[in-house]
Amino acid sequence: MSPKIVRVRVRRALSSSGLGDVDYALNPYIGCYHACVYCYAREFVSIKRVARHWGEIVVVKTNIADVLRDEVTRYRRGVVGIGTITDAYQPVESEFQITRQCIEVLLNAGFTVTVQTKSDLILRDLDILASRPSLVDVGFTITTLDSSIARLIEPRAPSPQKRVAALERIASAGIKTWVFLGPIIPGYNDDLKSISEVIEVAAATGSVLYYDKLRVKRFMLQKPELRDWVENARSYPWSKLFKAIEMLCQKRGVVCIYSGDVVRSSVLGSKHRKLDSYSKPRN
Repeated sequence: MSPKIVRVRVRRALSSSGLGDVDYALNPYIGCYHACVYCYAREFVSIKRVARHWGEIVVVKTNIADVLRDEVTRYRRGVVGIGTITDAYQPVESEFQITRQCIEVLLNAGFTVTVQTKSDLILRDLDILASRPSLVDVGFTITTLDSSIARLIEPRAPSPQKRVAALERIASAGIKTWVFLGPIIPGYNDDLKSISEVIEVAAATGSVLYYDKLRVKRFMLQKPELRDWVENARSYPWSKLFKAIEMLCQKRGVVCIYSGDVVRSSVLGSKHRKLDSYSKPRN
């Protein structure tokens, strides 16, 4: 199955970000073919049809790189989050190459770029990412290393093994890296064995680990098949699990950060920077 592609022209490329560690957001696409069951992004897209049919429609911002070329001459330099409500390296990027163009524009203008993805397609752009390592960090969402579970909750995303291999290559190129372990879903990826495996990936690549619980969103309440997710998440002993995660990370020498703390820092007016938490890969 391929998504329906809708082409649009936009007036703006960069938008202000409510995230604690980025100044601007840039999303080359609206919607995401990966169709992750838990994806919160559908609640933030402006096109309701895309939200209702998540994973089936991808809107391509065909002129966003041209708009960005103008904006970088007028906007204050800062940190740009690539793919905050989409995966900028979902399959359509292999055809349109819009993400690549935008990253080139940003780096050439001296902006810092932080990319979060589930796709090994990002390796195609390793040349430009590695050309400005001081201005780049790359994060991979890795919820589990169990492919069977990943297929249930992230049905069209690249396998966890492909993500790990891509993370290893990017880290070995001297680029700052991080892993996002989230959302943690009770009954799917909340066991300590599964979590330990992801922490081990972070340790082996010298990556910072961000982690987060499943956050109940409106669309989940409207889906009967997610009722158990909602009920379990609301009654789950999260603080106990978070303490266990912190202990596991401490044992492996991994810097770990609860994503809720990043959100709170944004509300309080301070900023946590992923670049500040980076440590060199361990031998």
